[in-house]
Amino acid sequence: MVGVTGVGSLPGTDYPAAVRLVFDTLGSVDNGLPHLPELPARGPWAGLIGRACGLLVDLPVSFDAGVWRLSDATGIDGRRARATLRDDLDMLQEQAHEYAGRFKVQVTGPWTLAASVFRPLGGRVLADRGARRDLAQSLAQGTSDLLAEIAAKLPGAELVLQVDEPALPAVLSGSVPTEGGYFRHRSIDLPEAAESLKLLSALTPGAVLHCCASGLLPSLVAQSGFGAMSLDQDQITGWDAVAEFVDHGGSLYLGCLPTASERAWSVDQVVRRALKVLRPLELGSALADNLMLTPACGLAAWSAAGVSAATKTLLGAAPLVDEHLRT
Repeated sequence: MVGVTGVGSLPGTDYPAAVRLVFDTLGSVDNGLPHLPELPARGPWAGLIGRACGLLVDLPVSFDAGVWRLSDATGIDGRRARATLRDDLDMLQEQAHEYAGRFKVQVTGPWTLAASVFRPLGGRVLADRGARRDLAQSLAQGTSDLLAEIAAKLPGAELVLQVDEPALPAVLSGSVPTEGGYFRHRSIDLPEAAESLKLLSALTPGAVLHCCASGLLPSLVAQSGFGAMSLDQDQITGWDAVAEFVDHGGSLYLGCLPTASERAWSVDQVVRRALKVLRPLELGSALADNLMLTPACGLAAWSAAGVSAATKTLLGAAPLVDEHLRT
């Protein structure tokens, strides 16, 4: 059965309302996969990088001049990132403690974090092999602790980890700029990239690697131990590699509902968009059994009503996509 889930980020600053939105739409249907909401509008401590910095174990961070930086002691924004996440989990428990079923948790991946966090004396963590190894290990430990805490708060949930790596293609291609912007960091080789990613993929069965940028290698996703990959339909170029990944038992989370601007998409429009790229793969039931429909990244800029409508559209499209793929 084709399923439906969200990417993670949602609009607004009201966390209990975001949890209710997720569970009212995705937690009440058999093919829905509810997820931990992320509300970046609350500030840098609640965004993609700040939230991950709040997970780090034995690596203090501070937020200064618009960037996150490793430091001797955790700064006020680092403490706020940790406190915000703890509060979010308490509110999740209040709203969904009786939930039983699969539940997706998103964390920023080690390579996007290494490309975004700076060392105490300057330069990105990405430039220092030892620093990026320490960062990956600290993140993995913090993520393991996070999953254990969520499991205790939602004892009926079967957790699925999604690792967000929007900067991974840039890291692998050597296109991440240095701090001054005049040069580029050397590319990271695939074995090292996979080694760090495996620390996270091992934490839950069926872990998902999500990337909203073009150029993600499905072979690296498999090599890194992930059972699924989450991609923006409009950013995928190597469909043959995607087909091979699914043919070998992997799952595809397809971002088939565009989010560049808030607009109403009909069920038929989403079905046609999805089938345009899925039918040529000729995988039939094998694909239908391993497919999730998602919006593209960008829902944090929408309204809550728009997000709800988009999710319901995807839920309406999923059984039709399923039927077409099986016939």
